[in-house]
Amino acid sequence: MNILVIGATSAIARSISRLYAVKSAKLFLLARDEERLRESAADLELRGASEVKALNYDAENTNKHSTIVDAAVEFLGSIDIALICHGNLPNQEECQADYRKAEDAIRVNGLSVISLCTEIVNQLRAQKKGTLAVITSVAGERGRQTNFVYGAAKSMVSTYLQGLRGSLMKDNVHIVDVRPGLVDSPMTAHLKKGLLWSSPESIASSIIKGIGKKRHIIYAPSYWRLIMLFVCLIPETIFKRIKI
Repeated sequence: MNILVIGATSAIARSISRLYAVKSAKLFLLARDEERLRESAADLELRGASEVKALNYDAENTNKHSTIVDAAVEFLGSIDIALICHGNLPNQEECQADYRKAEDAIRVNGLSVISLCTEIVNQLRAQKKGTLAVITSVAGERGRQTNFVYGAAKSMVSTYLQGLRGSLMKDNVHIVDVRPGLVDSPMTAHLKKGLLWSSPESIASSIIKGIGKKRHIIYAPSYWRLIMLFVCLIPETIFKRIKI
């Protein structure tokens, strides 16, 4: 199994990569932090990956996205599964007060993801096979007061993936929209945790199972499907008053 992991040093991506490593997968890792990237590659080799190669990249430099996908194909031969798992959690108040910060957040969490999807799908279409799984978020399903800039970027990606999925049916390419709930990770270290928070390891297990079953949308954990169904049913006249 040949797997491309973009944003490979994120907590969820590392957990997913470890589960594939024990299945002797061949992995190509892309991330910004070179030191952590090397550590991840070494860890995966110890866990049983057949081969691992790591490459530093800048997600915002969309001009280089075709180059890094080409590098992945050169190493892997072909891509069975591509996982996009990069992004950041911007400060909502700063984004709301300063358009430039909002633009940066949308570029990282939205536009750069769509750019990567474009390059990866070009390869998968040429292969006539493969799966592209993208980490979005339940935050993209409704604009909440506390993180609507981040949510808007994720919503854009989810809408893009939905249309992309239909357009690729004839090409035997599968598109997966992964929508995690609250994840206890370095990105959310500053937030207070509660009962609905999950570990990256449990999230990773849900994702791998969903990819294997060719799900279109994966809520991780699965109970977030019911939570978001309820959230989306709340009338706007009430929802706009709820600060969540």
